[in-house]
Amino acid sequence: MCGIAGQARTDREVGRELVEAMCTPMVHRGPDARGTYVDGGVGLGVQRLAVIDLVSGDQPVTNEDGSVVAVLNGEIYNYVELRERLERAGHKLSTLGDTEVIAHLYEDMGDGCVEELRGMFAFALWDKRHRRMLLARDRVGKKPLFYHLRDGCLTFASETKALLAERSIPRVVDEQSIDQYLHFQHVGAPWSAFRDVRKLPPAHTLTWRAGEIELSRYWKLSFRPGQAMSEDEAAEQLRAELLEATRIRLRSDVPLGAYLSGGVDSSAIVAAMAQCSSTVRTFAIGFDVAAYDERAHAQTVADLFGTEHHVLQMNPDAVGLAPQLAWSFGEPFADQSAIPSFYLAQMTRQDVTVALNGDGGDEAFAGYPRYFANAVTTKLGGLPDPLTGAIGAVANRFDRGVHPASTRHRMIRLGQTLADSPDHRYATWLAYLNEVDRARLYTDDYHAHLRSLTPRDPYLGKPWHASDAGSLVNRLLDVDTQTYLPGDLLVKADISSMAHSLELRSPFLDHRFLEFAARLPGRMKLRGSETKHILKRALEPWLPADILHRPKMGFEVPLAEWFRTDLRDLPGTILLDETARARGMFRPVEVRRLISEHVDGTANHASKLWALLQLELWMRTYVDREPSGPITL
Repeated sequence: MCGIAGQARTDREVGRELVEAMCTPMVHRGPDARGTYVDGGVGLGVQRLAVIDLVSGDQPVTNEDGSVVAVLNGEIYNYVELRERLERAGHKLSTLGDTEVIAHLYEDMGDGCVEELRGMFAFALWDKRHRRMLLARDRVGKKPLFYHLRDGCLTFASETKALLAERSIPRVVDEQSIDQYLHFQHVGAPWSAFRDVRKLPPAHTLTWRAGEIELSRYWKLSFRPGQAMSEDEAAEQLRAELLEATRIRLRSDVPLGAYLSGGVDSSAIVAAMAQCSSTVRTFAIGFDVAAYDERAHAQTVADLFGTEHHVLQMNPDAVGLAPQLAWSFGEPFADQSAIPSFYLAQMTRQDVTVALNGDGGDEAFAGYPRYFANAVTTKLGGLPDPLTGAIGAVANRFDRGVHPASTRHRMIRLGQTLADSPDHRYATWLAYLNEVDRARLYTDDYHAHLRSLTPRDPYLGKPWHASDAGSLVNRLLDVDTQTYLPGDLLVKADISSMAHSLELRSPFLDHRFLEFAARLPGRMKLRGSETKHILKRALEPWLPADILHRPKMGFEVPLAEWFRTDLRDLPGTILLDETARARGMFRPVEVRRLISEHVDGTANHASKLWALLQLELWMRTYVDREPSGPITL
């Protein structure tokens, strides 16, 4: 795991000092070594976290004659098989690591080399003979890559803080991206929070030559039905596929472990690891609020498999982490689970360099309650318009003081969206601040400015309508795999882990495993109100029923309680001071209302307040000054 950066231009040479400056803010991503390459108008840099081939695996790497140069952030899990194939074809490899196979594959296959890679990656490859740069990002978007293009000059990096070391890149806010952030709690590719910066989307390559770029998509998860099979056959193959995806992710020359919450997904990974390794280290986090604490369940699984188990308890002081999160993420990011994720990574890194986790299980097998709720809402959507309108009006009256994860809140939201189209309904269900919330919060001038901008394609609209899924459940999974997963969950996993030089690996996100899961019919994944039906069926030989069938908790924090007790003064202190008010974005009276209603218990605005806090802290960190580290509150 590493951080990469570079530049390609036609007008002048790239200075080594720029490449060094881009690497410096990413030392946390790779503290073991720095490598640079400069060749006229091209520069490449990398901060390396040594995981495979500790002795000879430093980057950049080249092919035999030095005409191809590559830097990699990530891991190519099938590098052993690829290396053997390349050597049989006559290639001479000088390292024992995974990065070098990319350079040699490119010699044989050109840009098609990405299709041979099984792993998580963002890489840059310089073809010296043809003066051509190739950037690529893995299929599901585990590893990030930001870029900027101006006057033919391409600059790229794993993080925004590294990209902005190129001082000519404007730090101008993209207002439409901020509006998207307030809706979805993140900014999805290809956009970024900066107007002049883009994200390379998952499963895409970008080529640069003579100042021109071209983007191309090389993979798309298909939900077309596969070979018909019984549930018993599907369960058996699922176990085999998961074991293989886990086994190949245990390749490492450094110690590894696993995150363990005691939920179905993380428990499945630990169970698979236990069948592939004699020793398993597990790591869990807990809270002093029982409704959020899963330590007992994690301990049950740890005891079952005899793991070396480690536990950390959090408390409200953790939200003092807010400025550090704003700095680390480089964009406004409002998923509250970034807080425990950050601390869990910090604890895990004290014992291991690599950890496996259960990311992707929900998106592969319909693990969220919203999948069932959307199925129910779609069936009810055929009611007469006057009736759906009346139900929506009643639901709006009761949408106060209700916890966002509660059954009551889900029922209210169901009533509010009965009359919507399926894609718009789903976008509404994912909203932190919906269109009405944001319109009420924005000042008149700022709202008018947003409405004057050229509209963008709806964030969920394109993947929704382009999906080849034949059922509503699989279409929802398809959309989440292209949006929520890479835009939120994988960003959280990457940033929180790499901030502590920890590599995370996710067997559920193996592209072959995802392809198998996608071909299964939706009814195997969502059976009535039972989520992850086929996954739970497959795991019955591995895990006890009380783990498989306990209610889903999610990786949440008791932020609502904290904002009413220990941290009740934090939102007002930041969001209502002179700096925040001077931006002219939000009505102070509306911000004050959100705080007041939350503190007195008449509404639960914890998620909205956290989103506003992270936005303001990001502005102070990256826009108000030259970004140089976390601000001090």
